[in-house]
Amino acid sequence: MKVVVLAGGLSPEREVSLSSGSKIANALMEKGYEVLLLDLYLGIKDVTNIDSLFRKMEDQNPYQYQVPKEEPNLTKLKEDSGNGGILIGENVLLLCQYADKVFLALHGSIGENGQLQAMFDIYGISYTGSGYIGSLLAMDKGLSKVIMQKHGIETPDYIVADLTEEQELEKTLMLPCVIKPLSCGSSVGVSIVRSQEELGKALDYAKKYENKVLIEELIVGREFSVGILNHHALPLIEIIPKTGFYDYTNKYQAGMATEVCPAQLEDEISIKMQEAALKVHEVLQLGFYSRVDFLLKEDGSFYCLEANTLPGMTPTSLLPQEAAAIGISYSKLCELILLG
Repeated sequence: MKVVVLAGGLSPEREVSLSSGSKIANALMEKGYEVLLLDLYLGIKDVTNIDSLFRKMEDQNPYQYQVPKEEPNLTKLKEDSGNGGILIGENVLLLCQYADKVFLALHGSIGENGQLQAMFDIYGISYTGSGYIGSLLAMDKGLSKVIMQKHGIETPDYIVADLTEEQELEKTLMLPCVIKPLSCGSSVGVSIVRSQEELGKALDYAKKYENKVLIEELIVGREFSVGILNHHALPLIEIIPKTGFYDYTNKYQAGMATEVCPAQLEDEISIKMQEAALKVHEVLQLGFYSRVDFLLKEDGSFYCLEANTLPGMTPTSLLPQEAAAIGISYSKLCELILLG
């Protein structure tokens, strides 16, 4: 069985995606699949011998990629590649059609917002993860919050602001708050704002990635994540950053956060959070797997932050740790997702 692991892309999360993709590709080779790790944005120019592009375990040539500390410079990537604003690289569709299945290891933008899934449906390309509807609903943080609230799922209060329009946000915001781009993940562009002086800098940072931002009530509490696999909730994992909050650096640099799985929580709260995660997964119409993030206050109440349709699969990612807690190895997890 030939598998394209599709990663990278013109996304602020491309580095995380390439790290996820390399690990997934190696795991699938271990399971006996022929694998091509393919960058969605850069593509491959020479496809004269397509079969030779797919690696096997016996080739002794594993994929490797480490997430840099800095977020990617997408302007430089566009200049160096010569692709301009074309989001799908040369021969990507051809290679995805040639493969038996595409494992989506993408994060952010076209990979998670439903565009790619819709196009793959049109071309008859089989892929992992959620379909285009679920991807769209989960990726737009404002839209997903509307749906969660409609179904009685607690989520922090928020407003959506378009930074291209004239608005006097300083006069309307309740501080402290969290500012994040509306459709990004991996905590790129995210700031915690505690004073008016910090607001302008936070808005400028978010605007680097997107003009629409989510301005959310700051909930102070412990952070948890619940993986969903084949419509079953995995054990909770608690994330404890060593400094600051769970930002881009703390997520993807080894040793920057402590992760406890299974989380040390009363059974009653754990079960309720797992039930809430499953409900979020269902109302957003997600597929074989996802990961749902929560904050827990001291009084035992908890709030859903968002759902991730293509959770990170890097060496420090949460979903593989949750699966391992119930005896599912990393390579087995990748195979389950591939065949799910």
